[in-house]
Amino acid sequence: MKKFLLVLFMLGMILAWSVPLRAETKSSLAILPFFVERVEDPARGAVCPFCKGTYRKGGILPSSQNTLTRLLQEKMETMGTFKVLPLEKVEEALSQSERRQFEIKPMRSVLQLGKTLNMDFIFVGFLYRFEERIGSHIGAEKPASVGFDIHLIRLRDEKMVWQGKFDETQRPLSENLFKMGSFIRRRASWLTAEELSSVGMDEMFKQFPGLKELEEMP
Repeated sequence: MKKFLLVLFMLGMILAWSVPLRAETKSSLAILPFFVERVEDPARGAVCPFCKGTYRKGGILPSSQNTLTRLLQEKMETMGTFKVLPLEKVEEALSQSERRQFEIKPMRSVLQLGKTLNMDFIFVGFLYRFEERIGSHIGAEKPASVGFDIHLIRLRDEKMVWQGKFDETQRPLSENLFKMGSFIRRRASWLTAEELSSVGMDEMFKQFPGLKELEEMP
């Protein structure tokens, strides 16, 4: 009996040691606050400075970039893929950088900040449109409309290993019966701009690679 209890004790100690060890092997991630992208091509609309994707330019509510940053931070922490750096530390490092350089040389500035923070990966996002719903969840005079994208950079080789894009103005089911699944995922109601953004991120991350794939991606 004593031997059996000793074995159980030793197994418990091994498990206790292994859990922190596994946690420490997670790659680190910093999430930059979303940038409001104001550069646009009159013939094409707003253009992403990273992937050159185009978006319909629209209104952007004050502090909406903070809303998107918080949503992204919460979702990545919930997923548990990375060890996510607290947003306060990112903002502190960003405050010591020259913000103008992020407009002139966005990629170089993002890479420099990520390496200053000693991160393995860094997320950077751009906001093009964040228009609020006018009305209620049961009837909207004007639906919410959101356009943004996010890019994941692996810092060891400065490679973009994943990107997600969301560009949508909510439509009623009667306009497109083929999108019934999308309508149901949007709770069969008119969403606020924040709710629509959250749904959009959830749909993006359904195709998000695992950490091993992100680490080994050529």
